This record gives sequence, structure tokens and C-alpha cells, in this order.
Amino acid sequence: MPQNAFHTVDVFATAKYAGNQLAVFEDADALSSDQMAALANETNFSETTFIEGGSPDDGYDVRIFTPDGEIPFAGHPTLGTAAVLREHFSAGDEVTLNLGVGPISVEVRSDGSDSEQYWMTQNAPEFGAELDRETLAEVLSLGAADFDADWPIQVVSTGLPAVMVPLRDRDALARSEVFTPAYRSFFDDVGVENLFLFCPDPRDDANDFAARMYAPGHGVAEDPATGSANGCFAGYLARHRYFDDEVEVTVEQGYEMGRPSHLHLEAEDRGDEVTVRVGGRVEFVSEGRLV
Repeated sequence: MPQNAFHTVDVFATAKYAGNQLAVFEDADALSSDQMAALANETNFSETTFIEGGSPDDGYDVRIFTPDGEIPFAGHPTLGTAAVLREHFSAGDEVTLNLGVGPISVEVRSDGSDSEQYWMTQNAPEFGAELDRETLAEVLSLGAADFDADWPIQVVSTGLPAVMVPLRDRDALARSEVFTPAYRSFFDDVGVENLFLFCPDPRDDANDFAARMYAPGHGVAEDPATGSANGCFAGYLARHRYFDDEVEVTVEQGYEMGRPSHLHLEAEDRGDEVTVRVGGRVEFVSEGRLV
């Protein structure tokens, strides 16, 4: 095994040791796909990324793996890898990652304090099928009355599809639990692993929504902060005029896991296309080298 350097970071973190953990490996062109998959399984984070090369002008070639295999896009790995590239590769305040879904740009913004936020512009969301409450109720161990009937359950994708699931309140969010046999049947029918549950009932009045994300099909029972699904959510809010055709909200996620996370969302629906941006903080935790 090559002696690659690696870094761990917490993305969308409210503080160090919160948010979503990410391992970022350098010089990944020296690793085989099987070695990357094995390392992702070894770290057992929701995702692990591998920088294969690149430059500030041409972008950086990056691959993303869950414990279950490679995926074309994910949000917190995009922001966390951009932070590593900026801090350790002098990539600058605007970083482009060449991912499986194509180039994704990340910019750094001041959040008005001593810290900074990393923001990515995701691909325009694609809006898929609307699903029935009865099926999702069985998958999520909930009753039909736990869902917010004013808004659709819908598949949305900005590169990695997720099912947007509106719930009435945080009590329903807390009681949700994936029922594995129903989930497997659902995946066979719909073909989407990611289930993103949300409600307009946050713990903190400074936030707008509370959310949870289940992805057992990717080897992730629950995810503490999901940039890709929140990008889908931003597009969903804009398209369905939850507030208006412009969205600027903060989502809290990961509290049930003891990994509190804040994700900032922006979106505009101009009719022919929805523009989506997702931002948050990145905390550096550790670095090392393979032996």
C-alpha cells in the first residue's frame, strides 16, 4: 500500500467533532479502485474522498466512496475536499472539483465572524416521481398522519437522487426508523437509496427546518449532514414555492446522532432551471499517513 497522506475534517459542523466526518486522501492516482473501496470501508465514514490530481486552472480530479462503493456526487465530501485543497494545495478561494457528475465549483465566504463557510453550486435539480404516503409510512415506521399532506413526497436529484419526505413535526422526525424489509421492497420499485425527512419544527429558532437522512442502501444507516440531499431540498422548496421562488434557509441535521450540523441553502427557480447552492463550515480534525 502506498504511504498516502490523509486528512480528516468535520463538514457542516457547529463546532469541532460535530457535523459529518470525512477522510481525504492525497496522491490517489497511486491507489487502485479496490484499495480506495477498502480504505472507505476501513474509515467507515459516510464518505471518503481521493484526490487523483489536478490544478487550480483545470480543477482537481476527485473520487467519492461510501463504505458500500463509489458514487458520482455527494455534498459534504465536495466541501470538505475543497477545504483540504485550499489549505494544503494552495487551490485558492474558488476551487473546482471534477467529480463523476462533472465539475462542481466551491467558493469561500466569510460568515461575518472569525470563521468561513464553504459554498458549492450543485447541478440543476431534476424532479422525479411523486410517491404515496402509505408506502413511505411503512418504510419509515410512521403513520400516514405523520406526513405533511400539503407538500408532495418526491424524488429529486442534483447528481445523487433522494426522496424528499415532508413530516408534520419533530416528534414524527424523532420516531422515524427504517423498516428494512419495506425499504428493500421500496428500493426494488423506485431505485433510490436516500430518504431525506424534514419538518418546519427546528430546535433553534434561528434555523428553519430539522431533518434526518437515511441511506442504508449506501451502507449508511443515518447521515449526520447531507449536502447533496439538502441541495435537492433547496430545489424542492423553490420549485414548490414553499416560501417563494427564492430560498434562503438553514437546516439542522444530525442531532439525533450526537453530531449537530447546520446546512445553509440558497435556491432560485427561474422557470426553465433551478439554481442551487449549499454552504457550511469545515473543521480540520487530524492528518496522517498510510503505513
